[in-house]
Amino acid sequence: MTYPPPAQDSSDYADSSTPALSAPNPPPPAAGGDTSNIAREGAVDPAGQASAPPAGMNSKGRVRRTKVGGIWVALVLAAVLLILLIIFIAQNTTNVAIHFLGFNGHISLGLALLIGAVAGLLVAGAIGTVRIMQLRKALKRNASA
Repeated sequence: MTYPPPAQDSSDYADSSTPALSAPNPPPPAAGGDTSNIAREGAVDPAGQASAPPAGMNSKGRVRRTKVGGIWVALVLAAVLLILLIIFIAQNTTNVAIHFLGFNGHISLGLALLIGAVAGLLVAGAIGTVRIMQLRKALKRNASA
């Protein structure tokens, strides 16, 4: 989705009930200097094309992504995953026999699979952490050389 160039005055919004946002006044021209070629945020060239995106927008006319927005998306995804996990465990309540390194017991199937998945994530995370530490050490060694 692209956005139209910013309006120059409130007459562009004559049919809309939303008031036009006013841009801050441009700085005064430098003494003895021509500032006509300086690009200002939201400025429009003679062809009607926006030369710079408005504040908070990227060059494609989309709202810039922020860390807080990313955290919010991650939180929503985590909540959905947690709900699905609860449903999975609730639907797999059949007791199964577990035999592991001399330990014997009975546990629900859903819980056993969850424990196995968490153990797999921990092993993968440990291996990934070791590799990241190796790469950081090599990077520091190369940077200091």
